Amino acid sequence: MPFQRARSEEQREIRRRTILDTASTMLESMPAAEVSLNELSRRACLAKSNVLRYFESREAILLELLDRAMKRWLAELSGRLTDEIDPAAAPGERGDRIAATLTRSLVPERMLCDLLSSQAGVLGQKISVEVVAAYKRAMFDNNTTLAGLVGSHLPELDAEAAWRLCATALILTGALWGHTHHSASVLAAYQADPSLAPMHMDFAETLQDSLTTAIAGTLARAGASPTR
Repeated sequence: MPFQRARSEEQREIRRRTILDTASTMLESMPAAEVSLNELSRRACLAKSNVLRYFESREAILLELLDRAMKRWLAELSGRLTDEIDPAAAPGERGDRIAATLTRSLVPERMLCDLLSSQAGVLGQKISVEVVAAYKRAMFDNNTTLAGLVGSHLPELDAEAAWRLCATALILTGALWGHTHHSASVLAAYQADPSLAPMHMDFAETLQDSLTTAIAGTLARAGASPTR
């Protein structure tokens, strides 16, 4: 089918959604680092130059997908926290439950975790100041939403402490995803040398432990007794 330029705003929005949906589908079977603009263009049935009419780079597409994945995750997280956190429990117990709930909600979110892992190194390239600013505003808003959810179950924390805690939680998620999802050669090295076993960390276990520690430390700094 010959390419037809999108004339109306509705047609342009459909084209943008097609590009985003195609990239999202690619991320179901490959890490963000392997998503190329050439392959994305081929799968979307668009010339590379036409994809670049809607997004200035591959990185700009992935950043928008990161924002979309974050918003979807946050929408689902609210109900999970409400269902799993007992407001009458001691702060320490509520903190532990929040860490467990965050971990369980993140484990199946492979695309979100991979994009969080990639944002500093892979996604920080080939984007304009305008795209960076839009991305940073979106992530600020997303972190503020997350802080509001966590803070509602940990009222012992003020808004700033909750915001910093949640920013740390997202950084930990991305870092640990990268450190626990390995190439075939790394996995073969672990298998060949049992002494390297301590380096082969499990994502869910390590994330929950790290979040539990971060939350407990934030509560302690806020002067909240873990048992009352």
